[in-house]
Amino acid sequence: MAEVTTDTPKSAEKPRLISEADVTKYKTAGDIVNDVMKKLIELCVEGAKIIDLCIEGDKFIEEGTGGVYNKAVKGVKMSKGLAFPTSISVNNTVSHFSPLASDPLSAQTLAKGDVVKVHIGAHIDGFAAISAETIVVGASEQEPVTGRKADVIKAAWHAAEIAMRLVKVGNKNFTVTDAVAKTAAAWDCKPVEGMLSCQQSQNVIDGKKRIILNPNETQKRDTESIIFAEDEVYGIDILISSGEDGKARIEDSRTTIYQKDSSVTYQLKMKNSRAVFSEVQKKAGAFPFNVRALEDEKRARLGLQEAVQHGLIKPYEVVYTPANTFVAAFHFTIALVPAGPLLLTHPPVWYKAELVKTEKELEDDELKGLLSKSLRESKKNKKKAKEAEGNADDA
Repeated sequence: MAEVTTDTPKSAEKPRLISEADVTKYKTAGDIVNDVMKKLIELCVEGAKIIDLCIEGDKFIEEGTGGVYNKAVKGVKMSKGLAFPTSISVNNTVSHFSPLASDPLSAQTLAKGDVVKVHIGAHIDGFAAISAETIVVGASEQEPVTGRKADVIKAAWHAAEIAMRLVKVGNKNFTVTDAVAKTAAAWDCKPVEGMLSCQQSQNVIDGKKRIILNPNETQKRDTESIIFAEDEVYGIDILISSGEDGKARIEDSRTTIYQKDSSVTYQLKMKNSRAVFSEVQKKAGAFPFNVRALEDEKRARLGLQEAVQHGLIKPYEVVYTPANTFVAAFHFTIALVPAGPLLLTHPPVWYKAELVKTEKELEDDELKGLLSKSLRESKKNKKKAKEAEGNADDA
């Protein structure tokens, strides 16, 4: 009897969740953010007013995004602009500090030796690149950062580099949580409790898949265990405190950064609230905004109250670790494309080992091994690893 052969059809190529055109938009936003970060860091000098730096940062982002993708598609202009308003948070201020002229703290200036976190974001067509890094005002190779300031910056930089290598297809979120905590401990530091890193997609920077830092028991229970998958994008926010427990609290700073919550629906009752909400949708869309960007600050503050109360708009509160502690932050945006992890933002502008001198170093061999690896494995290394696996199976 003749043997019957059948041609096995080639499996159809798996559809991509993120196109090359999308990746290009993310990377273009990342390039703009890097250019703005360079300009802002140059302006972060002794005596600089924080409010002026925040206003300049937002202006630079708008100028940068205004210069690209200006051709209308089918008569529709592409949305672009701020993905996160410029915030400049100093010393024990964790994040989101971006005062208004009317705020009591608007006169705050930078002083020599301040630990300054610069946080900015841009988007092209809703594809956002967000970045943050930490500098010390007036530090140089001749006068490097030392003591607890140096410890916290070194811990945060190493934790970010390790997280970057662990956010890869097949890994779990709590692997990153644990590695960040272990890294911070090498410099006697703690991740800031409950800080979140989120999955991103078009017009979304706070997706459902999340990584939590230093969770308390309730937060740990409420955070779903997830596995990173191909073509996902993440904004990774590493915040480390020199304090004993990493706990932070709200103090006297007024919240100025807010974001529309697209998952909530509610019919606002007050006419002013509806007008302000409409202005937010028009100017910021799905992204966070500063009250400063709205037409009338006083009217906006009143109008936001009802929207916040009913969850239509969420506040980005300014929180602090205890006095005499320092917080360092590094934020990067990364895509898990088929060829391997792809950094969409740029490496830190300011940080280099010569500027930050510590007596402590990372001792853990496993973490040191991770740091020694490049972000994306070369094809040669992948082939070697597969061959080694095959040999092990044959043995």
